[in-house]
Amino acid sequence: MARLVFSLNLPSSHGFNLSPRNHQSLFLTQLRPPRFRAVRCLPNPDSSETQEKLTVDNGENSAASKEVESSSSSSSSSSSSGFPETPNKDINRRVAAITVIAALSLFVSTRLDFGISLKDLTASALPYEEALSNGKPTVVEFYADWCEVCRELAPDVYKIEQQYKDKVNFVMLNVDNTKWEQELDEFGVEGIPHFAFLDRKGNEEGNVVGRLPRQYLVENVNALAAGKQSIPHARAVGQYSSAEARKVHQVTDPLSHG
Repeated sequence: MARLVFSLNLPSSHGFNLSPRNHQSLFLTQLRPPRFRAVRCLPNPDSSETQEKLTVDNGENSAASKEVESSSSSSSSSSSSGFPETPNKDINRRVAAITVIAALSLFVSTRLDFGISLKDLTASALPYEEALSNGKPTVVEFYADWCEVCRELAPDVYKIEQQYKDKVNFVMLNVDNTKWEQELDEFGVEGIPHFAFLDRKGNEEGNVVGRLPRQYLVENVNALAAGKQSIPHARAVGQYSSAEARKVHQVTDPLSHG
């Protein structure tokens, strides 16, 4: 194999001492490949917009830089996920308000459906004498405190009364009160509750006795309020309590209509 020999003839005035060792060192320096530096792009944290910044890395801290980039990317992804770390207080307040309103509505509906008693009906009833003289049609209910069917129908009677009280009188007469002996005979009360429907002049149009569908009472009261000459259910009898079981007593209060 042929050998190539380079010889350098440099004047000694330049200060170079080209010994064999210097020849070898110069040759190796020229053959050594150049060292490239890594160029990477990093986001600029000082700017609101996404920008790129050039940094020069000699490769010594590349592993540490990768770890920093990984942690920053994971934190940014978690922050951009959109899920709040704690429950929304506004939503909690709305849920609490809805719960309170629902509880109040349940209480009111329970009161109207199950809490109405015969005493409540008696307290809101019109005195019998006044009902016969004010020119309105009248519903007279004969009842007793011990009557189970009377207590059961009390919520329905209350609702009907609240709906028609401006057009129809509602009277409650206690069969245990000896004050109403004449009325018991006049209306032929044998079972309770006994509902007598009177026109504007006090004449009886019909009666309903005992436990019957609520619609019977509604249709009859509606006919009275409309001033009709007859009622749909002039004679209807359901399950009732016998008036013979009444506990007769004398009421000392002359203003009492119970």
